Amino acid sequence: MKLKVDNVLDNKWWQEVAILLFSFSIFSLKNDWILFNSPIAVFSGVGYYLMLYLHAQANRFFLLPLVKKHKGLLYLGLTILLALLFSVIVYEISSVWLTKASSLYEFSHQKSYQYQLATVVGTLICILGPVMFLKFYREEKKKREEALLFNQMQLNSLKSQLNPHFLFNTFNTLYGISLEFPQRTPDLIMKVSQLMRYQLESNAKQCVSLDEELSFINSYIQLEKERVGYRCEITYESRIDNENAYKISPMLLIAFVENAFKHGTCAIENCYVYITIVVEKGKLCLKILNSIPEKKVNVVSTGIGIRNTTERLKLIYGNDYKLDINNSGKEYTVDLELPLKKIAE
Repeated sequence: MKLKVDNVLDNKWWQEVAILLFSFSIFSLKNDWILFNSPIAVFSGVGYYLMLYLHAQANRFFLLPLVKKHKGLLYLGLTILLALLFSVIVYEISSVWLTKASSLYEFSHQKSYQYQLATVVGTLICILGPVMFLKFYREEKKKREEALLFNQMQLNSLKSQLNPHFLFNTFNTLYGISLEFPQRTPDLIMKVSQLMRYQLESNAKQCVSLDEELSFINSYIQLEKERVGYRCEITYESRIDNENAYKISPMLLIAFVENAFKHGTCAIENCYVYITIVVEKGKLCLKILNSIPEKKVNVVSTGIGIRNTTERLKLIYGNDYKLDINNSGKEYTVDLELPLKKIAE
């Protein structure tokens, strides 16, 4: 059965086997296995290696935890003492037992205590090196998975709050139109139902095509034109190099559009809302300008829409986006820039 690399990296037992085989291979190459000329010699060599392996595991399980407790100097001192102790043990055993069982030590320096000390330390490094690397890999992977899970939970929570917020604003719009133009209410209800359908269908998706999202925004703007278009100057312009090539998180831009109509058209006096969306070379730029009435009508506002959308932007893009919101007292502006992913990615 062929094992994947990911399985080895994720499974502790396979990691132990891999480390054992790796260090044993290094040991074999270093000590010239070809000089072992009998089964007894081979078993003797394996026994010699197991002593070195035992030293490395003793350091790993009994001394290495001191590093986590910020006792680095103590760990270093005990590591040196343990290496010296095992070097003596290995030297004595190899002198009495191993040299009689094989012709391994061809040169005189291989029979020295210094050579055994170097072998003990070298094997320790060969074993602890991969152990520390794999441990670091597991911990970092666990952190990434926990961060992704936490971010996904936050995104789901924010989206669940935005859904009723959007419903609340949409029904307020529908209510306002029905009071002034009751004969148009049936057609508007149909348009609202289409908006609701998109909202429900996109809610379970992480991304939708940019074309779908812009169509949704356009439908919402048309609904607002029905409500306040007779007294408010509304323009919507979009320039997209390729709508079908990009994807975006659903309902990500609508809060800024809603906010412009909600607070920019809440008076009888003349007002305006200008919305521009430009996409070039995978970069989306949203610019919204809306007037701020001098005589404001009390508007019910929870502030959830903009706040939650800002949190979503942070979770999705990190620092890879730019959002500027300015309120001059007479005009409210929003400038948003963010990168888009291609649908194929």
